[in-house]
Amino acid sequence: MSWDEWEQLKADAAARGGSARMQLNHLADPAGGGSSAVSSDRLKSDKKVWAKVGGDVKGLQDDIRKALGKLDDGQSGLGGGAGCESAAAQNELFHSWKKYVADVSGRCEGLGGLLERSGRDLSMSDADVRAELEKIKLKYQDTAAVGGQAKDK
Repeated sequence: MSWDEWEQLKADAAARGGSARMQLNHLADPAGGGSSAVSSDRLKSDKKVWAKVGGDVKGLQDDIRKALGKLDDGQSGLGGGAGCESAAAQNELFHSWKKYVADVSGRCEGLGGLLERSGRDLSMSDADVRAELEKIKLKYQDTAAVGGQAKDK
C-alpha cells in the first residue's frame, strides 16, 4: 500500500467517524450502538486476592509434607519386603504414592507461584499463562498405574 492510499483511508475514516476513537475503558452500548463506560463492578482484578490465592495453594505443601512424614512413619517397620510378595508389593505401592504425593506438592508450588506472579504483574497474556500451565502439566504428569492392569489393555 502506498503512502497516498494510506492517507486516503485515514481521511475517509475521519470523515465517516468524526471523533469516534477506540477507548479501552468503554464497551459498545447494545441499545444505542454507542459506547458506555465499564462499571467497576463488571471488570476488576485485585492483586491482593491473586497473591492470597497463590499463597494458599503454595501453603498446601505444609499439609502434604506432614502427610508424607506420616506415610514414611507408617512404612518404617516393613523394610524392603524381601521374601514376602505382599510386603514387596506394598513397598512398591508406598514408593509409587510417595512420588505421586511429592509431585502434587510440586504442582502446588508451581501453580501457586504462577498465580502469585499473575496477580503481582497482571501483565502476562492469556497465551503466556496457558504456556506456563502447560509446563506445569508436562512436568507433573501422573505416574503410570502400578499393578492390576492387563498388559494388552
